[in-house]
Amino acid sequence: MEMALTAGDLFIPAGTSVPLLLLVAGLTAVLYTVTRRRTGELRLPPSPFGLPILGHLHLLMPLPHQALHRLAERHGPLLYLRLGSVPCIAACSPDAAREVLKTHEAAFLDRPKPTAVHRLTYGGQDFSFSAYGPFWRFMKKACVHELLAGRTLDRLSHVRREEVVRLVVSMGQSAAEGKPVDVDAALMGLTGDIVSRMVMSRRWTGDDNDTEEMRSVVAETAVVTGTFNLQDYIGVFKNWDVQGLGKRIDAVHRKFDAMMEKILTARDAKRRQQRESADSEDGGEGEAKDILDVLFDMHEDDAAEMPLSRDNIKAFMLDIFAAGTDTTAITVEWALSELINNPDVLRKVQEEMDAVVGKDRLADESDIPNLPYLQAVAKETLRLHPTGPLVVRQSPEQCKVSGYDVPAGATVFVNVWAIGRDLTCWPEPLEFRPERFLEGGANAGTDVRGQHFHMLPFGSGRRICPGASLAMLVVQAALAAMVQCFEWRPAGGADKVDMEEGPGLTLPRKHPLVCAVAPRLHPLPLP
Repeated sequence: MEMALTAGDLFIPAGTSVPLLLLVAGLTAVLYTVTRRRTGELRLPPSPFGLPILGHLHLLMPLPHQALHRLAERHGPLLYLRLGSVPCIAACSPDAAREVLKTHEAAFLDRPKPTAVHRLTYGGQDFSFSAYGPFWRFMKKACVHELLAGRTLDRLSHVRREEVVRLVVSMGQSAAEGKPVDVDAALMGLTGDIVSRMVMSRRWTGDDNDTEEMRSVVAETAVVTGTFNLQDYIGVFKNWDVQGLGKRIDAVHRKFDAMMEKILTARDAKRRQQRESADSEDGGEGEAKDILDVLFDMHEDDAAEMPLSRDNIKAFMLDIFAAGTDTTAITVEWALSELINNPDVLRKVQEEMDAVVGKDRLADESDIPNLPYLQAVAKETLRLHPTGPLVVRQSPEQCKVSGYDVPAGATVFVNVWAIGRDLTCWPEPLEFRPERFLEGGANAGTDVRGQHFHMLPFGSGRRICPGASLAMLVVQAALAAMVQCFEWRPAGGADKVDMEEGPGLTLPRKHPLVCAVAPRLHPLPLP
């Protein structure tokens, strides 16, 4: 999990007395000495110069994935860092990533649980951050394989289609009225509605206050889990909420819990009513089940292999919304930004669309296999702008990687962002060139599903992102419809879109993308 580290995160409250500061410094110095003694006998990877107390924290500003990339260029692709009192290893090359995620995968199957994650997931009762073991394996088998399997995605294809059409209609209205489009807001509405309909059979952007609140919960979750927390890295602050971050975490947790309790209570009542109705009518097919129904079935199954508590359901729902909305929206936003800045590439995408789809109907998911250039654009976007720039693991026990010792309890960062810029794998890595993925290109055949360690937007191994297939469907279908139907340019008369990254958990743009749009096809090919 990425830490959004900024200079403002490191502070001591005003009015702190000098004796207290000296006490803190003294205690931390002792911890530093003990840590040095423990690691002094280990053969650690190369490491930059660190400071007492902070270790290497000061070197990770302002964006950790970029800072680690710069450090790796100077010190090598495998680094040892000390973030406060926490030992860390950073893998910043394809070979180093392979060592962590494949060769020694068994040693790195757990994920660290920062304070924010532990609190928001009801003490770690979710799927994404649960320890590798019986519960995690059960959830992956019973939930992920069922809920995100190909047959489920096929059954719900009409949901994604309907929401993409609504997106095009909304953008068409903005174009007709001469209004700029807030692309981030529009795409968050799209992905939120898709996930919400899959999970709860209701739109995110409806009139119901619960669905409207979900967006703010997801946004605040990304902020608090992506903010550097002194409690996680400097032992003396473990029980001292010096930043006030704990209050924000508790606030968003209470908001989410109250919202989920209302949703679960309503669904529970609806299910009871359906059962009573079915009993009185001697059976019947009833409504198709959504994800929430499947989770309730597991919760109510007394013979289940692994009991699923109400808190497990809530934590799993948070996983789905947090991982399935802004990440996909951000990827489409980065893709459109690159296309606007590379008009020749945009024209090639549109020419492919015209040749394969035509101008009389809207592109559909079924067209994607016949749109290799569009697929290449999506891959090139994920290479340069992975929404999980740092894959994070933890080593419960001491182990070795590339001949170096990894201390027990170390946090391990696989820098996916840096790997996508590795000169040994990517000719001219800073250029946006989808052709590299086409037949005959330097990276033809490279996939995004964790088999090629120079391209890891969804991670790799047993803990690879389970929603990769859904994400790729939504990214490519939404992008196809947007570039097929509209011409795009930055609002305000600028020639180029700025490509500065912002802090956060999922690699957002620093400045939201706002565009002027004009219809490219007349009339729009709406169904």
